[in-house]
Amino acid sequence: MMARGKQELAAAPAYWATAKRELARNDPVLGAIIRSYPRIHLQSRADPFQTLARSIVGQQISVRAAQSVWDRLCMAAPGVTPASVLVLERTVLRACGLSERKTEYIADLARHFEAGTVCVRQWQELNDEEVIADLVRVRGIGRWTAEMFLIFNLLRPDVLPVDDLGLQRAVSVAYRNGRRLSVAGLRRMAQAWRPWRSVATWYLWRSLDPLPVEY
Repeated sequence: MMARGKQELAAAPAYWATAKRELARNDPVLGAIIRSYPRIHLQSRADPFQTLARSIVGQQISVRAAQSVWDRLCMAAPGVTPASVLVLERTVLRACGLSERKTEYIADLARHFEAGTVCVRQWQELNDEEVIADLVRVRGIGRWTAEMFLIFNLLRPDVLPVDDLGLQRAVSVAYRNGRRLSVAGLRRMAQAWRPWRSVATWYLWRSLDPLPVEY
């Protein structure tokens, strides 16, 4: 999990009510978590570049630290667009709190968007694995970051980010009295959540942190 921000009122994804109902019916533990958070839901940031840039900012740092860096980046690069990032000197990006590597990653992401070398206009039509394959060509974007993009920007309903530490911890707490579950075990458990694994993941994140995650 990464940065969180102010949750504005917006419609839930079209599948949300159905997903909640089916997950609660099939998994009593998850059903109890869902009932604990009745008035919040997944929302899309809608801006692909910001979603990806924000997830790069949050790699391997705490939620609070990520938010602080993001806030400074927003001040340095108004709107956080590819153009506003590319005009900044690296020293300015570093002064926002970005590591040297993340500075390179965000600049490379901005260049890809400016040059049109990622299929931004086609992502809605591509399946999940095709979107991931397109995104991981960009430096600094691995499978986890691409999965966050699928969940938080494209609102894909059935993504299971098995490498996400927040999801792993939530499952261990909710289902196993704090005992760790292997990645293979998590995949097996999540079969019961299909075709709504994104929704299940989002509510399990809520069980650790009631404030919605925003990418």
